[in-house]
Amino acid sequence: MKASLRLLLVVVLAVLAADQLTKYLAVSRLTEALDGRSGLSRVSGFLSEQNLDNDPPVEGVFRKNTRPYRFIEDYWHFRYVENPGAAWGMFSSLPDAARKAFFHVVSLVALAFILVLYRKTEPSQKLVRVALALITGGALGNFVDRLIRGYVIDFIDWHWRNQPGMRWPTFNVADAAICVGVGLMLLDSFRVRRPEAVATPLPQGSSPQP
Repeated sequence: MKASLRLLLVVVLAVLAADQLTKYLAVSRLTEALDGRSGLSRVSGFLSEQNLDNDPPVEGVFRKNTRPYRFIEDYWHFRYVENPGAAWGMFSSLPDAARKAFFHVVSLVALAFILVLYRKTEPSQKLVRVALALITGGALGNFVDRLIRGYVIDFIDWHWRNQPGMRWPTFNVADAAICVGVGLMLLDSFRVRRPEAVATPLPQGSSPQP
């Protein structure tokens, strides 16, 4: 396996695993959705759309009984949120079927585009490869959410003393990976690249100096 492909797989799988694990913990600790379950039943409850009473699944309803956790008072809380739209809730007002189809297509196109960019990178562009791998893992993590549930689970709530306009939109590990990846790409774009030395051809009949 090529080193570039190995790097991509390791980073993507690590981000995907961290994203889904933390989302499971968010559902488990911040909501009542999995109360009363144990073992694999908790995992199946996280992956399914069924509530504890085995009623027909209703998207976004059975997890509304939440219990936020104040990690750092006035600055950092963990709060369960279901985001049916894009970043900052954009497009969440679209009809359900149209919204799901739209985000599935957009996610697949974006993933394909990122992978094409990754294949075009050179071995010397290690920072860019890590950045693209982080973005791929983050995009895949949120795509899995949309594929299974039709919405993305967010739970990290940053704010400044609960002041109006001083709250960052609730996000998750996948979003963080995407932001870090974009930041690394911006950082790489500011790097000064030295032009490669071009060999000057010798005059005809002359010999190189020792």
